[in-house]
Amino acid sequence: MQNHDDLTEPPLNPLPWVVWALVLPILAMEVVVSLGQRGIVGGPGGVGWRLDAMERFAFSPDLLRWMAENHVWPLDGLIRLVSYPFVHTSFTHAVFVVVMLLALGKMVGEIFRWWAVLVVFFGAATAAAGIYAAVPGLVQPLVGGYPAIYGLIGAFTFLLWVRLAGEGANQYRAFTLIGFLLFAQLLFGVFFGGGTEWVADIAGFATGFVLSFVVSPGGFARVRARLRER
Repeated sequence: MQNHDDLTEPPLNPLPWVVWALVLPILAMEVVVSLGQRGIVGGPGGVGWRLDAMERFAFSPDLLRWMAENHVWPLDGLIRLVSYPFVHTSFTHAVFVVVMLLALGKMVGEIFRWWAVLVVFFGAATAAAGIYAAVPGLVQPLVGGYPAIYGLIGAFTFLLWVRLAGEGANQYRAFTLIGFLLFAQLLFGVFFGGGTEWVADIAGFATGFVLSFVVSPGGFARVRARLRER
């Protein structure tokens, strides 16, 4: 027989509100451009809404290089550093990002403060774009939430790393997830052809991991304690 507490529990574990604050804009953008592509809204012009959104919000490494060389920082160029994670190349692309954001956001958001989740997400997106633009020869625009998601993977890896350290276990096990993802990405690139986005993904992961030393609960204290142990 179920008790009263069981009946009042939600069927799904609630997500931190900050996760919804990141997911909902992605969903809203995807709903609008998908309906436009199918001609359901927007008439003939709606078919090109996804392309218009990508042209307006995607990150262009060439644009950032031009801005740096000429010391000109227009808002339209700067906003792309944090806007590109919210627009995607296809419905499937958006779905994968949303699923990963929900899963990783829940795991990280239940431990990190809301502002720390935002710092990791947008910090990883910004740093990934900057590092991507710093690599000569990369000209393909960045679009989609994977670099920011990899930042959350970095934060999740940090949490595993700390837990394993507390248990006296091998801390390198914390990097199993990122190793698996990079291996899968390599195989996908070999068999189906891949772009250069992996540079931004790795940069996003590294940024999320490093930022976690600062923004995680007790971050500075934990780093000092680790240094003293050495």
